[in-house]
Amino acid sequence: MQPFSRKRPSSALQAAAFMCRFVLPKPRFHLDLWLGFTVQNWVLDVGRPVVMLVLPADWFPLNRPAAADYLHFLYNITAPLILLKMLERSPRTPPLPAVHLCIVAVVMATSFHLVADSVTRRLLLIGYQLHVSVRENPVMKNLEPSSLVDAFELLFYYDDTLGHLMWYIPLFLILLLFFSGCFCPRSQEERMPSAAWMLLAPNAAYYWYLITEGQTFILFIFTFFAMTATVMHQRRRGMVPDSNGLFMLYSFSAALCLVAVWVAGLWNDPVLRKKHPGLIYVPQPRAVYTLYLGSEP
Repeated sequence: MQPFSRKRPSSALQAAAFMCRFVLPKPRFHLDLWLGFTVQNWVLDVGRPVVMLVLPADWFPLNRPAAADYLHFLYNITAPLILLKMLERSPRTPPLPAVHLCIVAVVMATSFHLVADSVTRRLLLIGYQLHVSVRENPVMKNLEPSSLVDAFELLFYYDDTLGHLMWYIPLFLILLLFFSGCFCPRSQEERMPSAAWMLLAPNAAYYWYLITEGQTFILFIFTFFAMTATVMHQRRRGMVPDSNGLFMLYSFSAALCLVAVWVAGLWNDPVLRKKHPGLIYVPQPRAVYTLYLGSEP
């Protein structure tokens, strides 16, 4: 009986090793997910001001949606769908009410941004300057009655403050939640595929745009610190980031370097300093454009 009882633990270990080797799925890079995420962001988000530059303003009546507004319509539809797909592929899915709350917040915030952004483009056609605060704009100083300035300040509050918080907090939470599931045992450690390296530059550049134009540096840096802490915690358990985790880490790191270069280049600008008087100084690209290059976004 003793020899038989001594062999049983060895058999159990062999069975466990067999299961880990052949049953556990090997991590794979979600090319379709990241490609859709990148294309959506560049075409439907960053592409809006580009479309306004290319197409003449008189092609669309001022009291009707312009081409950039239609791109915003599509973004409001595709962004929640892609975020839901991220949550579906994450092994750590939050409770369903929390998922619904995050998606509803994103839809509401992007709707705020759609309205405010559309009105802002009309204001730019009559001389509104993005590098100056609402109340100090020459257009607003000549507005009658003067109480209308308060209405425009409320509009920009919905866009720049409330809308951005409701939009970007769920976005970074979902990215962090997805990243928390992008780990594998050291034995399955792999490098990023060539497709991931090709998407790295445009994805990092979009994060730079998100930080600068959306003024989300605090949310971004806290998310990056949380990702770094997650990596350190998982390494103690013998886990390392898979190809998706490496892609997110490298994208965030490259975006942080781009932001540092951007801020350093505009560090001594007095006009932008007045526009962003707070402790964290991250100038907006559209404000830089209206200040130095033109009057349209």
